[in-house]
Amino acid sequence: MSQSARNSGSTAASALPTLMPGPYRKRLGVVALIATLGGLLFGYDTGVINGALGPMSAELGLTPLTEGLVTASLLLGAAIGAVTLGRVADAWGRRSTITLLSVLFFVGALTCVLAPNVEVMITGRFILGIAVGGASTVVPVFLAELAPYEIRGSLAGRNELAIVVGQLAAFVINAIIGVVWGEQEGVWRIMLSIQLVPALALFIGMFRMPESPRWLADNGHHEKALKVLSELRPAERAELELAQIEQIRNEEESEKLNWKSVLADKWLRRILLVGIGLGVAQQFTGINSIMYYGQEVLTESGFSKSAALIANIAPGMIAVVGGIIAVSIMDRFSRRKTFLIGFALTTTCHLLIGIASIVLPVGNPLRPFVILLLVVAFVGSMQTFLNVAVWVTLSEIFPLKMRAFGMGVSVFCLWMANFFLGLYFPSLIAAVSITGTFFVFALLGALSLLFVFKWVPETRGRTLEQLEEEVTTGTIFLPANLRAN
Repeated sequence: MSQSARNSGSTAASALPTLMPGPYRKRLGVVALIATLGGLLFGYDTGVINGALGPMSAELGLTPLTEGLVTASLLLGAAIGAVTLGRVADAWGRRSTITLLSVLFFVGALTCVLAPNVEVMITGRFILGIAVGGASTVVPVFLAELAPYEIRGSLAGRNELAIVVGQLAAFVINAIIGVVWGEQEGVWRIMLSIQLVPALALFIGMFRMPESPRWLADNGHHEKALKVLSELRPAERAELELAQIEQIRNEEESEKLNWKSVLADKWLRRILLVGIGLGVAQQFTGINSIMYYGQEVLTESGFSKSAALIANIAPGMIAVVGGIIAVSIMDRFSRRKTFLIGFALTTTCHLLIGIASIVLPVGNPLRPFVILLLVVAFVGSMQTFLNVAVWVTLSEIFPLKMRAFGMGVSVFCLWMANFFLGLYFPSLIAAVSITGTFFVFALLGALSLLFVFKWVPETRGRTLEQLEEEVTTGTIFLPANLRAN
């Protein structure tokens, strides 16, 4: 990008009027509510297996291997969905792709509910995984591209909040159904069927949602982009923002950022590695192992199976509380500092869980309650300081021409890390117990802290176009005092 383009882009950003209250905020809220139904389904799908797996195993005759396959097939599908549906979103648009996701959620859920055997169940879970991976890639980008930069963090962060609400809903529904109809045949089918309702709501709702103005501008639809911005901004900002978006588009119109051109550019290559590193580091905290196998962890710590099913609601509740706090601070607090605090806290929790499992041996009446408390502290730290911040950062750090590619590759690596943890976590617990497992997570957390400190730049407080300028020129990686100069 030329120096004149950088200067004009910065001037356009600085000339934007202050964001004032207005009716556009209500419209943004409605758009976010509908779009994040994808996140809600994402959360429900990843959380419902926590309570459904036991009765499903008994009825379908699952072995430990096929239990792992049922759980991990969703994660493998998510990895594929993340890397492919981002490209679909570039071709079809964000709104059309999210509509497609709603169909995949519905078909996948119905396949699982009606599954007569393990093969059909794995197929249904794989379809759901494609939808989950697509939602994890497309929905945050859709929200980030719609939001004014001043509130981009809190608006895009609502998707992660919807995910943990979906997981909590799965835990609560599992507990209620398990307690009331626990001995009834096919109880797991009831647990899985609940998600059909939000999938249908997402399909209907997306027909009334606008397309991303950045996608419209990038595809030459000037008038449509202006119309969308006029609905979602104060009137005096819409044309100025569109001018800023199109300035970047016009300067880079000749650039086709395929994977070869991304890898050939040292700054684009570096930001891609940052995205991949953040996604993998998030998963190596072990958060989703708790969400998938929380009941088994609590059972191993000393709870009975029925007590563990109920106690498992506590991490889900603190996840929602943490998500609400995270969304409320996202527009005011440094992303980079949030990561550093988050990895420091989760690593400390891992160490304490490992130590507690040594100091309080099996049979000690305090053991299950202390480990539950520490697990709740870990989940709360994770949701408050890491999960929302990671998804928001991934949605904003990549230039428009590589956003689908960068987000897709980063989230593919995230889901592959999730897949291997989901597949091997029960074996890890069996081999080295809670003690060894959480000490491994503590080591990975320490490495993640080092990665953030040395590699991850600050992204808060800039428009997507300003971030694009700083990434493509490498200035985003400079210390703040040098970047200001």
